[in-house]
Amino acid sequence: MATPPETTAPPERGERQRDPGWKHRLAERGIDRQLLLLVPAVVFIVALFVYPFLYGFGLSFQPMSGDGPFADYVRFFSDPYQRDTIWKTLVLAIPAALLNVVASVPIAYRMRGRFRGKRLLLIVLVVPITLGTVLTAEGLLNFLGPAGWFNRALQAVGLIDEPLRLVNNYWGVFFSLIITGFPFAFLLISSYLSGIDPTLERAAATLGAGWWDRFRHITLPLLAPGLATTFCLTFVLAFSVFPSAILVGNPSGETRVISIAAYQAAYEQYDYPFASTIAMVMGAVELIVVAVVLLWRSRLYTGSTGGKG
Repeated sequence: MATPPETTAPPERGERQRDPGWKHRLAERGIDRQLLLLVPAVVFIVALFVYPFLYGFGLSFQPMSGDGPFADYVRFFSDPYQRDTIWKTLVLAIPAALLNVVASVPIAYRMRGRFRGKRLLLIVLVVPITLGTVLTAEGLLNFLGPAGWFNRALQAVGLIDEPLRLVNNYWGVFFSLIITGFPFAFLLISSYLSGIDPTLERAAATLGAGWWDRFRHITLPLLAPGLATTFCLTFVLAFSVFPSAILVGNPSGETRVISIAAYQAAYEQYDYPFASTIAMVMGAVELIVVAVVLLWRSRLYTGSTGGKG
């Protein structure tokens, strides 16, 4: 005669598995009270960045002329004097950012090793970042001006008859961007190089690869994402040039950059909607350049290490 299957008695009330609760479920997803520490930072970003941007964006569609919402945009792009400020700023920012990045790579690559005087050299390379734009401009005027040390030295040895015009023009602003932007690019490149595992190059060296082959096939591909990011940051820094364009440039001519156009619209013409329009165009141009560089980076490097060994 078949016996009925045994049935398991239900667990006691104290043995039943309790619902962990919503707090526990949130903690499993990384959401806990520690996130409250982010609240001050979020408030700071919203107050000083998000709200001014949204306010300026809305103001750009409220022209003082009372015409349509895009009247100031049409006014900017239809006026060659205003429209050309985009090109004048780009021909300053892009070469300066490229030169800073290209010059930083070999120096940072060499600074990875140990040698005598490394700390002193590092201080010399980084100290310009502490000078400030005004002090840098004053130094350029004293050194590269018509009566500066550089021109006087060239005239003393008979290389030139008249002083070279190296300030109050394009070159004055360009030199200023190099001096102030190079330490920033150098520190970023150094940080990316420090994240590349040196054993990768040592392994290639044991297989007979020279320093150039090691750099081209190992270091450079891993460094490519860092180069793109450094270029984007230094480009944005250079594209927003304002004091240098006035102090060592020609603000009414070849160095009338887009930031000067926005300043004149806001504080000389008191046309804040038009100034907001220029600021929005400035931000759009920066985003386009950054997007192109990041797209190039994604095509050049598709590894999973993010550029670090």
